Amino acid sequence: MDYTNEKPFIAGNWKMHKTVPEALDIVQELYEASMDLKEKAHLVVIPPFTALSEVGRVLKSSSVLTGAQNMHWEEKGAFTGEEAASMLKDVGCTFVVIGHSERRQYFGETDETVNKKIKAALAHDLIPIMCIGETLEERENGSTMDKVGRQILDGQEGLDAEQVRQIIVAYEPIWAIGTGLTATPDQAQEVHAFIRKSLAEKHGNETASCAIILYGGSVKPENTYSLLKEKDINGALVGGASLKAVSFADIAREAIKAYEEK
Repeated sequence: MDYTNEKPFIAGNWKMHKTVPEALDIVQELYEASMDLKEKAHLVVIPPFTALSEVGRVLKSSSVLTGAQNMHWEEKGAFTGEEAASMLKDVGCTFVVIGHSERRQYFGETDETVNKKIKAALAHDLIPIMCIGETLEERENGSTMDKVGRQILDGQEGLDAEQVRQIIVAYEPIWAIGTGLTATPDQAQEVHAFIRKSLAEKHGNETASCAIILYGGSVKPENTYSLLKEKDINGALVGGASLKAVSFADIAREAIKAYEEK
């Protein structure tokens, strides 16, 4: 992986928002707003599929990279509505989100399909952003670590340490996505530390120490600094706040400041 956790990693998941003209307006603003950030943070935008090609074209000469929100594990075939890894590479994607809780909840994504997609992404030199996280019920009944641990192991089944080092992990407590609720820095750090420990136990300390582990769930400029100050939090997977270039850039600036003070 050409991306390390020595500087913060900030990715904006636009979900099902923005037409192509609207997307181009955002990335043009972001291009201008992030000129001073390119050496200090990894920045990624993840627009809807319809805008990927045009967004990638505009950002091609910048340090801001693009990612897709999903992909299929097959190379090609009768899978209406799906996109293959090679198609994402063709429009300039570097990253792909896999296993987002909304995909799991609404479209039947499982740890098994996550595993298949991760393997397909790696085979095409796409960097997976693997999403994991617990529901509010699981948080309240004390099974957060069981859920997260299972998702990590099953999602990375059959992969060696070298392959695992290519994967970015995003911890997103489902109860905090789009709700305005955010895990406290202590809660987030506890889970991030557990994730890093799990990676170390399975694939060794070197793999764990260089892993990029993101936090997602109602991230905004106001809470970024306190989250990114925590030892094991390397960045953020941002939802709604990434739909405005200024707030996304502000999140990156807060993340940089937190990193510099760790």
